[in-house]
Amino acid sequence: MMREGDACVALLRSKLHGLVERNRSLEEENKQLRHQVSRLKGQVSSLEGQDTDRKMLWKKLDNSSTGNSYLKEKHFVHNNDSKEATDLNSTSCYSRQQFSRAPLVRSRAPRIPNPPPSPSCIQPTVNAKKEGGMAPPPPPPPLPSRLLKSTKAVQRVPDVVELYRLLVRREGKNDTKSGSMGIPVSTNSREMIGEIENRSAYVLAIKSDVENQGEFINFLAMEVQNAAYKEIADVEEFVKWLDGELSYLVDERAVLKHFPNWPEKKADTMREAAFTYRDLKNLESEASSFHDDRRVATPMALKRMQALQDKIEQGIHNTERVRDSASGRYKDLKIPWEWMLDSGIISQLKMASLKLAKEYMNRIVNALKSDPFTNDEELLLQGVRFAFRIHQLAGGFDEGCRKAFQELKMYASKSD
Repeated sequence: MMREGDACVALLRSKLHGLVERNRSLEEENKQLRHQVSRLKGQVSSLEGQDTDRKMLWKKLDNSSTGNSYLKEKHFVHNNDSKEATDLNSTSCYSRQQFSRAPLVRSRAPRIPNPPPSPSCIQPTVNAKKEGGMAPPPPPPPLPSRLLKSTKAVQRVPDVVELYRLLVRREGKNDTKSGSMGIPVSTNSREMIGEIENRSAYVLAIKSDVENQGEFINFLAMEVQNAAYKEIADVEEFVKWLDGELSYLVDERAVLKHFPNWPEKKADTMREAAFTYRDLKNLESEASSFHDDRRVATPMALKRMQALQDKIEQGIHNTERVRDSASGRYKDLKIPWEWMLDSGIISQLKMASLKLAKEYMNRIVNALKSDPFTNDEELLLQGVRFAFRIHQLAGGFDEGCRKAFQELKMYASKSD
């Protein structure tokens, strides 16, 4: 019994010793934690004091900015030589960078513009002003020799009208099943972009451009005002150069509205003329260089040619619709307008349509030759309808179209 009691006492002493050591380590950890809590409380107090100082400084800067906002907005361009306003603005920018989330906007060096492109010819407007009289309008430019020859080679083919009417009468009410004579509605929609109104780096960057890029913008304004070209291709190159220079600004519209001498009307009208001509010229090049890929299925190939012809007719229709009003504006602003005449880009588009008509009819003839199970009447009606459509648009057929139509007409006579 004595031995068992001694063993229990030894076990209890061992447990007690372990608990004492455990308590000592916990007290040490508690001491360290209290030290860390005290240090963190000191940091929090310091940060709260800094935050209070920041709020007070930010409030002062805000009041200063509000009190001078009207003066800065009104005299943005003309008061660049005022050193106090510049120092205040730079101090405000620096303070906003240091005590807010808005990034610092650094003033950019004044832009050195590249020289404008050299025009092929410039209208002689100075002499006319000195003489005090209005110079007579220049005659329309002559057609290129290649286009002039192709225009003379276009002749009306009465058989196209007769065959078209014959097949349409035979088809009756099923005309609407194949082909489309309609012109797609123009979807010239402008995206509306909302102006950012919050006090941010965007606004500060605009102000920086207004203050620092005045000489650069005045140079561009003078170039636009003095621009007087006879060839629309020169206007296209000038607009490309102008847009490249203006892309240096943070926001073209937001910066230029602070410069009352900026010729906004002429710049926008030059863009309108250049972009319209470029789109029509690209369309004419696409149709003139069109090549029918025989690896593409016939229905898909015909749809592609129809879609391209729809674009051509839409371009011609839009040009004729706005020609009278646009040509007057172009004349007043010394922008070439003769390219909008029937002898200009419209004639080139009509010649390109003849290339499509030839490819279209040749594709149908090849389909009729290679596939004996093809629906002859449906394909023939589709081909004659497309040929009639371009025949009426271009005022006739050239030699290539006449040859392709004769082959199509031969198949039509066989089906009778």
